[in-house]
Amino acid sequence: MFGTSGIRGPVGSEVTAALALDVGRAVASELRERRTTADGGSAAADEGAPLAVVGRDARETGPVLADAVSAGLRECGADVERLGVAATPTVARAVRATNAAVGVCVTASHNPPADNGLKLWTASGRAYDVDDAERVAARVRNDRFSFADWDGFGTETDSPDAVEHGSTSPASQARQDAVEHSSTSPRSASPRQDAVERHREALVADGRQIIGSDGLEGLDAVVDVGNGTGGVTADALTELGASVTTLNAQPDGCFPARPSEPTAEHCEALTDHVEATGADLGIAHDGDADRMMAVDDHGRFVSGDVLLALFARDAASEGDQVAVPIDTSLAVDSALAAVGASAVRTPVGDVHVANRIAEDDLPFGGEPSGAWLWRDGVPCPDGPLAAVRLAGLVAERGPLSTLVDGVETYPLERDSVETDRKDDLMEVVANRVRREYAEVTSIDGVRATVDGGWFLVRASGTEPLVRLTAEAKTPEHAESLLAAARDAVRAAESELA
Repeated sequence: MFGTSGIRGPVGSEVTAALALDVGRAVASELRERRTTADGGSAAADEGAPLAVVGRDARETGPVLADAVSAGLRECGADVERLGVAATPTVARAVRATNAAVGVCVTASHNPPADNGLKLWTASGRAYDVDDAERVAARVRNDRFSFADWDGFGTETDSPDAVEHGSTSPASQARQDAVEHSSTSPRSASPRQDAVERHREALVADGRQIIGSDGLEGLDAVVDVGNGTGGVTADALTELGASVTTLNAQPDGCFPARPSEPTAEHCEALTDHVEATGADLGIAHDGDADRMMAVDDHGRFVSGDVLLALFARDAASEGDQVAVPIDTSLAVDSALAAVGASAVRTPVGDVHVANRIAEDDLPFGGEPSGAWLWRDGVPCPDGPLAAVRLAGLVAERGPLSTLVDGVETYPLERDSVETDRKDDLMEVVANRVRREYAEVTSIDGVRATVDGGWFLVRASGTEPLVRLTAEAKTPEHAESLLAAARDAVRAAESELA
């Protein structure tokens, strides 16, 4: 049910309103059981119902799925605050800002418009990890829900029913009154406006702290929102003093301007615009703005590995470690070595990177796919925050093209093999690679390190594929390592036949 980043798939087959309803029920049931256990048998009356924050991206199917997950949460006793259309990092930040117990974002992130999904966030603003997700999935599989009594259903804030009928329980009203009268949580016209404004203010404060009083004056930036929810990036950069041009800024869940994933192929309009106008940099987001990719001042799309190297080198000091996934390029290792730091590898998935940052108190971690996390930020990928920090790097250290050219890169090869038995196949491949290579890592798939290079065989978390990656210091060596990975998969297929 859960992949490397929540639940995601085609609507109507893998992702349905029934599934969203059950996930809402499971999440609220888990929260109630946890609180009851902690209180020795019954939740304290003055605590009120647990609060869940629910937002969604701009996809056409979002309203129905958000309604369904909200219904499931309320049916099992959780209050719900609806944010409407908002970036995933806006939702994650809102969880902590409102002292909510959980956050839910209805989104398929960078997937096509026909897909949708659910991302779940803990009270700390961190994505559900494997154990959290499995507890929810087990409840859904076994229909194990803790339904509230008829008079104990949760309420919904910022919905027509809540406004019209004033349906608020005494415990929920007490919690809401406490938030309204808190000097640290001022209320405005709607929960969504509060959440977006808090996000923008945090971005501006972060930028001013890093960049200084001069801000981004004189910087020309182009922000390709991709018809998604990342418009807060343009607002924050503008307030910091940059001259900002937006592309595809109108949220539209059909993604008419370009596919949602911000790849080099999909961002040609952005690269052309930056090159033609002489802008200092371009920023590209995916549909829910948890990812951020960039274009330099020459109109070149910057690879995720190079961006990771730039951010890592800037964040790390001598002796530091930076968390990166198992498929990260040697370019990051080289960039960190130049400042006396090193990389520690995690399974693929931003939650694993976030957990490693928290566990080892690391300054930074990221994924080449465009997910960036800082220790002094929030424990979720925040594309708008990454955009502000990249703009700060350019303002402080000079043209992005110069920074990019200063990162040493290596030939990298990728391939994939379709299979409907990826788990069985990976088990055989892993055993074979362990027998044949001395230095092998199996934290996610199987990675063999050889003199001057490496290859990785890893099962996709979302598709019926086994992915192959190889990198070395010469193209010929990279190609030979990819061939070795391919041979290991073919041998495993023969063994399973």
